[in-house]
Amino acid sequence: GTDQVDLQAAQEKGIPVFNAPFANTRSVAELIIGNIVGLSRRIGECTAQMHRGAWFKQAVGCFEIRGKTLGIVGYGHIGAQVSVLAEAMGMNVIYCDVIPKLPMGNASQVATLSELMASADFVSLHVPNLASTKNMIGKAEIAQMKKGSFLLNASRGNVVVIPALAEALKSGHLRGAYVDVFPVEPGKNGEDLFTSELRGCPNTLMTPHVGGSTEEAQAKIGEEVASALLKCINEGSTHGAVNFPEVDMKMDSTAKTHRVLCIHDNKPGVMSSINNVFTEAKANICQQFLNTKGDVGYVIIDLNVEASAEVKKNLASLESVVKVRVLY
Repeated sequence: GTDQVDLQAAQEKGIPVFNAPFANTRSVAELIIGNIVGLSRRIGECTAQMHRGAWFKQAVGCFEIRGKTLGIVGYGHIGAQVSVLAEAMGMNVIYCDVIPKLPMGNASQVATLSELMASADFVSLHVPNLASTKNMIGKAEIAQMKKGSFLLNASRGNVVVIPALAEALKSGHLRGAYVDVFPVEPGKNGEDLFTSELRGCPNTLMTPHVGGSTEEAQAKIGEEVASALLKCINEGSTHGAVNFPEVDMKMDSTAKTHRVLCIHDNKPGVMSSINNVFTEAKANICQQFLNTKGDVGYVIIDLNVEASAEVKKNLASLESVVKVRVLY
């Protein structure tokens, strides 16, 4: 993600920031499905017992996931992929989102979070890091869940109120939980670094924020981000930028134009000043694409080769222009 980047500061300096939103989708989805099975069969507790040398074979409290209902909160790339995998395992899938979403397979969207919490045997969270999602699953929401149900969170660490979750696990209201992300996480690897109210809770599986940590996902992240950066450098495209106006325009194939990339303040009258520069240079504009986001505007303009040097010089002199570049 981009949680550790000051996106606003980068935007103000005319720096687009890219991420790879699709690269780890499958990795996270598979991890969720694996932990749904692990929770329903109490794999974590069985493993800990056997490492202690104990042998407790029993079926009490262990269930198949076939026929159970999975509630997905946030039906984006990962949520939808979890939906597909869960349905293939024989689960019934319901989901809720802030906007209507086309369901995958036989999944169905419910109207409210409360309805989902009360209906699902497993609740899996897949929401972004927003002010509206901070502490969205607290004591009141957990109380709405079915007694004996399970909660899984591999989205963001501040989505779940951890003390409330620990209380529900210890009281037996929830049968188990899987958590991959936490409000406070160690900044390095090592022993005796992790503290949480969830330590020691029954049937609680935890991993150190490894949802997207597979070799396949890391390779895809490198490929996707590198591809986006190359396209930004070579064509001026900002498609997929998280903090920047998204602009993407096909390159002119005639080899008779130069491309001007102009990042500017998004204020009244700015485009008039920019257009005057092109007019005064007697530039022949072949195509252009303008978009804005917040306080920043970004325009790509293909123009005749003869005018590009003068245009670049005069644009750079405008107080409202943050950065200008020409692609030859």
